[in-house]
Amino acid sequence: MSQIAGLITRAARQFGSRPCLVEGGRRVSFAEFDAATNRFANAMQTLGLAHGDRVGVLLPNGIDCLIAYYGLAKAGLVRVSLNSRDTLADLRFKLAEVGSGAVLTADVTADLGVPITFAPAQLQAIIAAASDAPCGIDRGLDDSYRLGFTGGTTGRPKAVTLTERGELAELSAFLTDLVPDIGPHDRFLHAAPIAHASGAFFLPALVRGATSLVMARYDAAEFVALAAASRATMTFLVPTMLALLLDDPALEGADLALRRIAYGASPLAPAVYARAEARFGRVFAQTYGQAESPMVITCLKPNEHDRIGSCGRPFTLAEVAVMDDAGTLLPPGSVGEMVVRGPQLMARYWNRPEATAEAFRGGWLHTGDIGRMDDEGFFYLLDRKGDMLISGGYNVYPREVEDALLAFPGVAEAAVVGLPDETWGDRVHAVVSGQGIDQLALLAHTRAVLAGYKAPRSVDVWPDLPKSPAGKILRREVRRLVVEAREAVA
Repeated sequence: MSQIAGLITRAARQFGSRPCLVEGGRRVSFAEFDAATNRFANAMQTLGLAHGDRVGVLLPNGIDCLIAYYGLAKAGLVRVSLNSRDTLADLRFKLAEVGSGAVLTADVTADLGVPITFAPAQLQAIIAAASDAPCGIDRGLDDSYRLGFTGGTTGRPKAVTLTERGELAELSAFLTDLVPDIGPHDRFLHAAPIAHASGAFFLPALVRGATSLVMARYDAAEFVALAAASRATMTFLVPTMLALLLDDPALEGADLALRRIAYGASPLAPAVYARAEARFGRVFAQTYGQAESPMVITCLKPNEHDRIGSCGRPFTLAEVAVMDDAGTLLPPGSVGEMVVRGPQLMARYWNRPEATAEAFRGGWLHTGDIGRMDDEGFFYLLDRKGDMLISGGYNVYPREVEDALLAFPGVAEAAVVGLPDETWGDRVHAVVSGQGIDQLALLAHTRAVLAGYKAPRSVDVWPDLPKSPAGKILRREVRRLVVEAREAVA
């Protein structure tokens, strides 16, 4: 039995009939979750899948999704987490990239190009007839456990190979630094996709006896209603979700019990955080990570949020530094690439040895993020290495400009890109979404709060901005769409 399978069985013994998962009117106890994942694992053996085979999971947020995730773990199969926001072409690419032998999907009509495609309903008879005894598969700590994907912010996504050792390290990091006091008295509300960051909080909740409440999809008003009715104590939100929550009339006067709101996936603008703290208090914890180091690089704890712009200090088990292009570690105050090492890191990119060697050059994982560290060990992210603009010979970090845009009333999302300019090199251009935005007033606002070379020279207002499945705004895609639109009218 793998160690993660053992954790599920231990939780079943310890917490038994207490509610482990709640989705609408459906409730699954800790003992029932252990039995269901055992039956799932045993049922998978009847499909001809062997230890180490890759199985895609394309299911909406819900109890069945989590049973599939941990049933695959017990069966010694490698989960390939997929997102319903991906296009069919994206899904086919990802499944082909890792040689997936099967996919579990709610939409069996889609041709995903894998040998076995099955829906939850097709498995019900098999699962019902399967034994709930432990599957008996023993997975090594350094075997492939699950496959994630990079966000695709710099091209086609790469498959990231994560091991059970790394998964246990992530669990330890959460319980040490991010949610150290989670326990049976807590109810964790999963509003963000389980296929991404929110799912990382399920195992910490399970091993400590907390109940996980699952929303099928995020809606701010529904979130408020469920959080109030369930007395949810913890949740994870990406910044866009938090901004929508703050703007929703349902929040006004709502009686909520949230004592920890974790956030990540993208930076939280200072103006948005100020509103959030005024409404909820100092309950926010930021986690910074990436697919290659899932969720675990640095953490900014609730009592540290007076450090505006910081992504926190390293998790206890992570070593983080700033490095120049020559591979030299830089002193506090210097700007360079953020690098990290520790047991939580990926083992490799799937079937991409050259990319793996490049990512781990010098013994550190190179994040591609530009940042600096202060004298007290707090890190500050400036931007992605490839996203920095040079306008009139000056470096412009889009995140700083985006923070200024997000401070303007009505702006919910912002992306800053560089457009070709014969005079300036990169001409700073902004794309925003939101309500009632006066473009001229917005440009005047940025000129008032930013240096002249940083202020956008033009702005577009869109209904929403393109994002990765993890909720990160895709600046490359924004720039492509802006350029295409301008070429079409030229």
